[in-house]
Formats: sequence, C-alpha cells, structure tokens
Amino acid sequence: MEVYLVGGAVRDRLLGLPVSERDYVVIGASPAAMIEQGFRPVGRDFPVFLHPETHEEYALARAERKSGIGHGGFQFQTGPEVSLVSDLARRDLTINAMAEGPGGEIIDPYGGRTDLESRVLRHVSSAFVEDPLRLLRVARFSARFHALGFRLAPETRSLMQAMSQSGELTTLAPERIWQETRRALATDHPERYIQTLREVGALKILFPEIDCLFGIPQDPREHPEIDTGLHLLLALAAAARESTDPVVAYAVLVHDLGKGRTDPALWPHHPAHAESGLEVVREFNTRLRVPHAFRQAAELTTRWHLEIHRALDQDAESLDGWLSMLPYRQDPALLDPVLAACAADFRGRAGHESDPYPPRPFLSHLLPALAAIRLKPSEYDWTPEMKREALASRRIARIAQALKDGFCNT
Repeated sequence: MEVYLVGGAVRDRLLGLPVSERDYVVIGASPAAMIEQGFRPVGRDFPVFLHPETHEEYALARAERKSGIGHGGFQFQTGPEVSLVSDLARRDLTINAMAEGPGGEIIDPYGGRTDLESRVLRHVSSAFVEDPLRLLRVARFSARFHALGFRLAPETRSLMQAMSQSGELTTLAPERIWQETRRALATDHPERYIQTLREVGALKILFPEIDCLFGIPQDPREHPEIDTGLHLLLALAAAARESTDPVVAYAVLVHDLGKGRTDPALWPHHPAHAESGLEVVREFNTRLRVPHAFRQAAELTTRWHLEIHRALDQDAESLDGWLSMLPYRQDPALLDPVLAACAADFRGRAGHESDPYPPRPFLSHLLPALAAIRLKPSEYDWTPEMKREALASRRIARIAQALKDGFCNT
C-alpha cells in the first residue's frame, strides 16, 4: 500500500500558502484492507476513509468514466490496479493534479508545477468538459488566486465556453452551485468569480438575475462608473476589503437585483428598486437554497440600503420609523454584515473606493443603545399603548442625542 498527499495541499505548499487540510490517495489497497487498519469508511460514491487518529481523508485511487449527464454522471473504478497517474488524470486543473510522496518527492505527470510558476489555470485533459461543476471550481480558483497573478489558459477558457453552450450547467444541483459560490465569496477577490463566469458565458445560465445587470445604466451623479454590472464588481471587491465574512459579499452580490426590473424608459433612474429587488432576492435565495444567515443579510441589505445610506440626513423620528422595522432589538449584531455590505455598496463606485462611510459607525453605536432601552418596573402595568409611547419617546430621544454627538468615525 502506497500513500500520497494530493491536490490542494501540494499546490498550496508549493505556492508558500498555509495548508488548511490534507487529502491522501492510497495505491494498491482494498476497502477491506483499509478497514482492517482502523480506517472508517465515509465515501458514498467511491471508497473514502477517515484516518483513525488524524481524521484526515484517505481515498482509494480511482479512475472514472462518463456514463450520464451532469456532475453525477460518472462510473468509478477502484482497485489495486489503478495507478497514481490514472488517479491524477481525473482531476480538474494541472495545479491540482500533483502528488507528494512519503519522502517529499513531487509526482507531476501533467505539468502542474510549470503552470504554478507561470501562474496559469489549465485543465488536465479534454475530460474536463464532462463535469460541469469544474467550470465553477475554475471560476472560484480564478477568484482565490487572482492576487497571485493567475490567469486562465486560452484553451481552458475555450473549453469552459463550450461547456456553457452544452446545456450541462443546467443539470447542476442548487447545493453544488451554492457551495462553490459561497467559497468564492470568501476569497479576497469575489468579483473575479462573477467576471470569469460572465466571460465564459456561464453567468447568464446560472445567475441570469445578475447577468442582466451588465449594460443597465445608473445616474452618473451617483455612479460615475454608470454600468450597474460594473458597480456590482466594484462593490464585491469593496466587500472583501470591508470584511472576510462571505455573508457580507453575498448581500452585496444581490443588493441591486431590483435594477434588472426597472422599465428601460426610466433609465438611468431606478425608482423603488429596493422594494422590487426584495422579491427577486427572495426568489434567488429559494432557488439556490441559501442558508438563513445569508438570506437574512441579503434581504435586509436589499430592502434598506438606501435608508442606511441616508441615516445621518434624517431627523430622529424618521430614523426611528424605519429602524423599528429592522431586527436590532432581537440582536444588534444581526445587522453587522448589513452595515458592512452597505459600506461596500457605497465604496463600490468609481473614484469613491476610499471615501468615509459615517452611517456604519453611527448605526453600529446607535443600535445596541436602542436595543438596551427597557420599561421601568413601575411601568409594567401600563396599557400597551402607553408602553409603546414611552418606549418610542425614549428611542427618539436616544437617536436625537446620537445625531447630536456624532459617532461618525469612519
């Protein structure tokens, strides 16, 4: 039995990046032999085992053959006769098709090390087109490694364009699409994920609500970049600077979907796009089966980002009116990603990337103070209307004081 470190751990170590998890491939073993040595089987489609002590994944070497449509349309062959080179051949990119032996030697049958040095994302073989999920993975790698200067090989770009035209992207399960998208949103350059999908023709298939934003004009007085799609890319880049939380980037990704429903006769203005966008975002969330924390931040950002932008331009009573519709009394921290997303939206405009954004610190100070307002024990027996009036009066007074004091550090 031979054991090799494979995939991302080898790639990241050669790039000098931290290695967060290690995967191994086992040559010349059977499932029975693995279980006999204490490994715990976990693979559903092919033999994968967890090490009895480290709990790292050890997969038996396998070859694959396309047998149907989509990401799951494969038959796998495992057994002692499957070689390491055959196992590496089924991987997506050359930089992910390297292995490291027990003595530290690098096994690189497909030129991955050369492509690492040249900063190229290149497919291993023409079998790349057989799995539509690989297109999303490459787009994600384009985002993750953008700062290192990686670029798509022209022939890989052509294959991805052919995949977009083949119809197989429509077979991907929502959970798979969301998994890759979430991971891309957690990178330092989530905008590259969207750009890459658009460049290869996949964005209009996977996310038509986003694709349609490109070419839609905005008021140049507010948006010097004019194009709504370009604004989205700038805002996504700003989101990564504001926060490492992918919830923030997701809220930014969908916050302007309402502009895709604006009557072209009204362009470059987009009246009520926050309200119309909320319906689109909810449909988007449902289709992708987006987790609750992402849904909540996205819907709150979409609906309230314009009010949040203008928070310091309103009087205390007006502020209390719409703030009361936000869930800050439940937990002020629920709005932290929303405020970060609003800051990214504001700074995601040409020439405004470094502008101060006072509403974020202002509301970050104000909302916990408002949430702390309570009735006094002597007021517990008051009528509901009296209680509401007392609490509203105290909130408005607290807001007025906050407006007077500022709390506007950027």
